[in-house]
Amino acid sequence: MEIADVTFRRELTMEVIEKIKDMQAYSQDLRVEGKVIALVPTMGYLHEGHLYLMREGRKRADVLVVSVFVNPTQFGPNEDLEKYPRDFDRDREMMEEVGVDVIFHPQVDEVYPEGYQTFVTADGVSKNLCGLTRPVHFRGVATVVAKLFNCVLPHIAIFGRKDYQQLKVIERMAKDLNMDVGIIGMPIVREPDGLAMSSRNEYLKPKEKKAALCLYKAILAVRELFENGERRIGALTDKAIGVIMTENVANIDYVKLVNPETMEDLVGVVWDRALLAIAVYIGNTRLIDNTVLGEEFEKC
Repeated sequence: MEIADVTFRRELTMEVIEKIKDMQAYSQDLRVEGKVIALVPTMGYLHEGHLYLMREGRKRADVLVVSVFVNPTQFGPNEDLEKYPRDFDRDREMMEEVGVDVIFHPQVDEVYPEGYQTFVTADGVSKNLCGLTRPVHFRGVATVVAKLFNCVLPHIAIFGRKDYQQLKVIERMAKDLNMDVGIIGMPIVREPDGLAMSSRNEYLKPKEKKAALCLYKAILAVRELFENGERRIGALTDKAIGVIMTENVANIDYVKLVNPETMEDLVGVVWDRALLAIAVYIGNTRLIDNTVLGEEFEKC
C-alpha cells in the first residue's frame, strides 16, 4: 500500500483497512514521515462517549485511527457476544463527522487465525471486581489491545474511564511489556440525566433506562457522604447499596471501594483516594459505573 493513497485525505474520504499487513504498512510509513498516530479502540455501535475520545485523538495526533472490532475472546460463554449491537455504516458516518483518518476493521479470522493460542494477562489488577464474575474478560481485553498496538503502531491510545479496571489492565500491560505507546484515560461521558454512556444502554427498555439511574444516584450519594467527612468503608458502600436497591429491577453484581491503582479491596476506612466501583444488572443488562473519591468529580 502506498502511503500517498491513504494519507492526508481527510477532506475527501476516510480509509477503511481490513488486513493487518496493510495497517502495519500504513503506520510504518507514517512513522518514517514523523507523523504522530493516535488509536481509539472500539467495538463499534458508537455513541458520544466514543466520539469524545476521537476528538481528543484528533487534537493530539496527526493521524487518527479508530479500530472497530467486536472481540470474541473477552466474552464469556453465557454473555452477549451474538447480540452485541453492530452497525458499521452508522459508525462510519459518525466517524466521518469527527474527522477520523482510518478505520481499522479486521474480521475475526484475521485477528485470531486458525490455531491461535497466545494470550496476555495482567494478573493482579484483573482479579477483583469484574474479574470475579467474568474470569476470561480481561485476558481477552489485554490480548486484543496488545494485538491492536502491534497492528496500528500508535504513539498514543485513548480509553474512557467508565471501564476503569480495563484502563488499569492496559496501563499495567503497556508498562510491564515495555510497549512504546502512551495510554490516555479520559473522563466518563454521561447522558444529560447522568447515566454513563454505553453501547449496552441500547438493550434497556424505557422503564429500565430510568431505573439504571440508580448507579449515578448511588455515586452522588456516596460522594456527598464522603465530602461530609464519612470515611468508613462499610458506611459508604452501604449507602450505595441502599440507593441501588430502591429499584426492584436492579440486581447488584458488586459495590466495592478499592485501591484505584491496584484494584485491591480497601479495609476499614478510606485514608486517601478510593475507587467506588459499581456493577449492576438492570433486568438482563449489566452496567458499570465508578468514581474516585478524593478526586474532583469529572462529568462530561
